Amino acid sequence: MSVKSRGMGGGEYTKNGMSRNMALMLCFCSFFAGMVFTNRMWTVPEGKDEDAQISLKSENYPINIVQHNTNDSMGSLDNTISKLEMKLSAARAEHESIMRGYPKSANLKKAETNVKRKYFVVIGINTAFSSRKRRDSVRATWMPQGEKRKKLEEEKGIVMRFVIGHSLTSGGILDKAIEAEETRHGDFLRLDHVEGYLELSAKTKTYFSTAVALWDAEFYVKVDDDIHVNLAMLGTTLARHRMKPRVYIGCMKSGPVLARKGVRYHEPEYWKFGEVGNKYFRHATGQLYALSKDLATYISTNQPILHKYANEDVSLGSWLIGIDVEHVDDRRLCCGTPPDCEWKAQAGNVCVASFDWKCSGICKSAERIMDVHQRCGEDKNALWSASF
Repeated sequence: MSVKSRGMGGGEYTKNGMSRNMALMLCFCSFFAGMVFTNRMWTVPEGKDEDAQISLKSENYPINIVQHNTNDSMGSLDNTISKLEMKLSAARAEHESIMRGYPKSANLKKAETNVKRKYFVVIGINTAFSSRKRRDSVRATWMPQGEKRKKLEEEKGIVMRFVIGHSLTSGGILDKAIEAEETRHGDFLRLDHVEGYLELSAKTKTYFSTAVALWDAEFYVKVDDDIHVNLAMLGTTLARHRMKPRVYIGCMKSGPVLARKGVRYHEPEYWKFGEVGNKYFRHATGQLYALSKDLATYISTNQPILHKYANEDVSLGSWLIGIDVEHVDDRRLCCGTPPDCEWKAQAGNVCVASFDWKCSGICKSAERIMDVHQRCGEDKNALWSASF
């Protein structure tokens, strides 16, 4: 006969002697103990939580700094890009010269040792192999020679060079004549360009590209070798615009597009300018014009894709018409020869440049430029006393 024992609490005992209530209580105690233990293992101490928050903030900190400094960095970024473009232009000019077998010019060698030198203006005087008399007449009038030209570069930051390429047969008699003249005067900028009247647009591109690579200047000027120039007035005029970005200075004109073959200044691509009889867009006359540094750099950087029209001044105007440029029309850059420039000088309005419109330069300039210089030139001390 089996007997069921009862405890004092009236609960039933199992065969091993533990009551059912006691077993349930032990289960609950074990459960709560596990919860407490697990909670302690997974709870981050207060001090460590603060460290974690600081760590998280520190990870976001560089992002906040970058966002805060973005606007401040734009100016320096633009300057850096501009410097890199100039270095790229210099490297490209040197590379092309070496690849095509032309020796590195003395100007380029000098520029390599004087990279950080800043200049006010580079004046390129466009010339040709047949223009020796014109060059000598310019040297005898408005272009300083020898030590004075070097002093002009050092004290005023004005660089002046006759600009010429090479003949179709490089190293021929024409090139040797220029080399001899360069040895005597040291005032040439030789371009990697084949000379020819129909290649003036290409020569202009190469000039700006080479000048930008050699000299870090505020302005770059192109002038023909049959023009009279007053350098102090030119410098004063440019200085008025030195704080402006993308400035294109000259005597602005808008001549007719000549469609008929055989006439001077014929435009083979006349159909691009609309109906026959239309005029060109406004652009500076080719005798003398100036570009600010960023525009010259723009031409240098984009040289391979800039389209060339038959006329050099039209080509230059077309390169700038599609970008944000300030066109400055200054009629002092295109005065007539005496009596026009003489009357203006007597009235205190000294001209920057003088020439004859009918000849697109001073007619018979080699013989007449001295007379123009004496009657229309500025005071001989004006250049050295001027402050740009």
